[in-house]
Amino acid sequence: MRVAVVILNWNGKKFLEQFLPKVIETCSGIADVVIADNASSDDSVTFISSSFPTVKTIKLDRNWGFAEGYNKALQQLTTYEYYVLLNSDIEVTPNWIQPVIEFMDKNADYAACQPKLLSYYERDKFEYAGAAGGFIDHLGYPFCRGRIFQNIETDNGQYDDYAEIFWATGACMFVRANAFWKVGGLDGDFFAHMEEIDLCWRLKKNNYKIGYCPDSVVYHIGGGTLPKSSSRKTYLNMRNNIMMLYKNLPDGKVSIVLFTRWFLDFVASIKFLVDGGFSDLWAVIRGHLYFIRHLRSLKAKRKAIKHAHVTNIYKKSIVMKHYLCRIKKFSELSDKDFTR
Repeated sequence: MRVAVVILNWNGKKFLEQFLPKVIETCSGIADVVIADNASSDDSVTFISSSFPTVKTIKLDRNWGFAEGYNKALQQLTTYEYYVLLNSDIEVTPNWIQPVIEFMDKNADYAACQPKLLSYYERDKFEYAGAAGGFIDHLGYPFCRGRIFQNIETDNGQYDDYAEIFWATGACMFVRANAFWKVGGLDGDFFAHMEEIDLCWRLKKNNYKIGYCPDSVVYHIGGGTLPKSSSRKTYLNMRNNIMMLYKNLPDGKVSIVLFTRWFLDFVASIKFLVDGGFSDLWAVIRGHLYFIRHLRSLKAKRKAIKHAHVTNIYKKSIVMKHYLCRIKKFSELSDKDFTR
């Protein structure tokens, strides 16, 4: 097989029971299915071995998180041309693999690609974690075709075109194995959240493109490991976003962007406090303290990264456009405001 569909599991037996049979069915003759287990404390591994004995299982010695967990699992899968990083809480559809692989086979300059990501519970709507392909603005705020902050669009076929995007969702990411390892894989220090954006940014700096394939459709529950209201998720998102910006921004923009983000994150922390979320306020502070404490190692990572102009960064502020200009849909943004 050329393709390995790798599901990283951590105490996700209920999702494996629900979704794994269809993954196996749709991968038959097309891809190998691999479960990488992050030292689950439920009986996930026993369930897999007894119910699906032909599925390869990689048992990791502890919970390494999403980023390093995948790195350690994929290091053991050396014979594949493509990896598919698939969340355990995703329902796949018939023919979800073939269109993406065919597209990437025909376009060797694309290192990663994602399908259309729809909501499992509201099946006519896009799903927050990737929708129809991801982008960031010049301050590092992520958004998607089909989702700007909490405004999620109904899928009416408006994004049924193949498109070059900035980042592909880690919930269902197709990536070339050689490109993945060329840029060093995922950054294990991220643990979880935004590691796929960081990876795609590094891929783009190495002259690869990131794609969106509308002919492949999957349905995502989302929040399977950490709910959206989790202060742990707030901490990881704030911390990882700042680390990602420091690692990848060009020299002339690092200081001004980080200074602006520190101010905006301070404003966000005040809002958390007013809304009664002291835990989220502390999460923001902890995220920035982590960055300061680990600045030396981050400098080494930044030095090791190739710094080059990349396309598809939104040159304006998506925060201002959304909250002040009332922009709610990706289609309302101007193409000329993205780097080319």
